[in-house]
Amino acid sequence: MRIKGISIKLGDNINTDFIISGRYKFSITDIKELSKHIMEDMDPGFPAKIIPGKSIIVAGENFGMGSSREQAPLVIKECGIVAILAKTFARIFYRNGFNIGLPLIETDTGKIEENDTLFIDMVKGIVKDVTKNSRMGIKPLPKFMQEILSAGGLVSYYKKFKELPKI
Repeated sequence: MRIKGISIKLGDNINTDFIISGRYKFSITDIKELSKHIMEDMDPGFPAKIIPGKSIIVAGENFGMGSSREQAPLVIKECGIVAILAKTFARIFYRNGFNIGLPLIETDTGKIEENDTLFIDMVKGIVKDVTKNSRMGIKPLPKFMQEILSAGGLVSYYKKFKELPKI
């Protein structure tokens, strides 16, 4: 799997309430409408930074911490963000992201800046910062997780193969 996009830089400890505020948990059930509120408590201008199909979130430590709110990775994907690079991810967010087919990649993101052009090759295990002409290794994904991503998520995988991936 290969991904090319433009970085949107965030910091450490981005929690699920920053991604989508809990005040919308029950009042907005349409994911398209909910996604209009992505990161609004942290950065009201965040939606304007997104280039659907080309934006990659770049964060620090512990991205997705907090509640197990499934809406958090769903709104990220719905907004057209194609991947998230972070130094580390919260465990539940990491699993929820893969379940919906959102690529989450652990790597050292310290030198990536806002609006850098990135190329991710998950097969070769590299992230290339085209803007800086630099490379970083990425934490390899097990084959079954690559298959889930390629299928578009766990439900899509199951619909396609009528079985769960082999671990």
